[in-house]
Amino acid sequence: MKVSSMDKIKPSKKLAALPPYIFSRINALKAEVSKTKMDVIDLGMGNPDFPTPSHIVDRLCDTVKNHHLTHRYPQSKGMPRFRKAVAAWMENRFGVELDPAKEIISLIGSKEGIAHLCTAYLDPGDYVLVCDPAYPVHFNGVILAGGQVYSMPIVAENNFLPDLTKVPANIAKKAKFMFLNYPNNPTAAVIDDKKFLPAVVAFAKKYGILVVFDNAYSELTFGDYVAPSFFEIPGAWDVGLEFHSFSKTFNMAGWRIGWACGPSKFLAPLEKLKSFLDYGAPTFIQLAAVAALENSQDCVHTQAAIYERRMKKMVAGLNKIGWPAQETKGTMYLWLKIPPALAHMKSLDLAEHLIQETGVVVTPGIGFGASGEGYIRISLVTHDNRFHDALLRLKKFIKTHGK
Repeated sequence: MKVSSMDKIKPSKKLAALPPYIFSRINALKAEVSKTKMDVIDLGMGNPDFPTPSHIVDRLCDTVKNHHLTHRYPQSKGMPRFRKAVAAWMENRFGVELDPAKEIISLIGSKEGIAHLCTAYLDPGDYVLVCDPAYPVHFNGVILAGGQVYSMPIVAENNFLPDLTKVPANIAKKAKFMFLNYPNNPTAAVIDDKKFLPAVVAFAKKYGILVVFDNAYSELTFGDYVAPSFFEIPGAWDVGLEFHSFSKTFNMAGWRIGWACGPSKFLAPLEKLKSFLDYGAPTFIQLAAVAALENSQDCVHTQAAIYERRMKKMVAGLNKIGWPAQETKGTMYLWLKIPPALAHMKSLDLAEHLIQETGVVVTPGIGFGASGEGYIRISLVTHDNRFHDALLRLKKFIKTHGK
C-alpha cells in the first residue's frame, strides 16, 4: 500500500495531548437542538447577557469614527493612556500602587495572556500547580507550552481552596507557577480564610514559585464580601502576577481586553513574547476600556446585584425541586453537585441528556478537570423570568431519570 507523502503532516503532540474542549461539544449539541425548534435556555458558557454599558460603547464609536490614528497598529504592551487608567483603578480599588510604564501590560483578554505566559516561561517538563477543577486555560496553557500539570484538588470540605500541605516537596521544588483564581470559576468559591493567601505567599517564597492570580471576577461579589487583590498581601509582590479582565466586570466578553500587572521582571518575558506574536489590543478598544475604568462604577454594582438576585432565586428553586444548592458570595456561577437521584449519571451524560431532552444548557464538571466529575456548572446568564422555566424542566428531568 502506497504511503502518502503528506502523512507526516499531523498536529503537534502537544495539541493532541489536550482533552476535548467541552464547550465545543456542548455548543454543537446546542446547535443541533436549536434546529429542532426546541426552546433553548442557555446556562452553559459564562457569556454575560447584559449589554456593554452605553458610555463605553459611545467612546468606542466616537474613537473609531473621529480618530483615525487609532486604526493603526497598537503597542503590544498597551498604550500609556490605558496603563495609567489601570494603575489609577488598581490603586483606588485595592490600594495597590503600580508603575504604569513597567508594571502593567494590556492583553487581548486574560485568557490570551495566561496562555502566552505559559509559552513565555515553560520548558518541556516544567511543573505547574493547577487547581482541579479550574478554568481550562490554566491547564491547557501549560500542556500547549509543553509543561507538566500537577493537580491540586479543590473540594467542598476545604471550601474549594487547595491544601498546600498535600503538595509533595519534590513537586513543589520543580514547580515554576501556581495558578489561583478567586472568586473562582467554576466553583464560585471565595477566599474567606484570612490565613490562606499569606500561606500561599510563604509557600511560594519557600519553593521559588510564581503565583499567577487570575482575578477576573473581583468585582462580581455579593453582600458585604469584597474580593482582594493578591498584592494586598504582605510579600505577595515578590512572588506574584495578577490578571484582570473586562469581560465579566463590564460585559465586554467579545471585546477581548484585559491586563496583567506585577513586577517588571516577571512581566518582561510575557511582553517580549507578545511583541513577536501580536500587536496587542486595538487602540480604540483600549480607549473604550479607559472609559470603563475612569467613569462611575455604578453599572458594575448594579449588575452584581442582578447576579446576586438570580443566584438566590435559582438556589431557592433548586432546593425546592430536590437539587441541593447553596448561596454563593460571588461570580456568575452555581457549582452543583449532581443530586442523589441522578448520581448514576456522569456529568457529561447528564449535560447531554439535559440539552437534548429539555433544551437547558449546562456545563459538565468534567470539563474543568477530573475533580469536577460529579458536578455541573450553571451560569446565571439569562433573563430572570427564564429561571422559572429552567427549574420546571429540571424538575421534570429529575422525575424522569431519577433513581
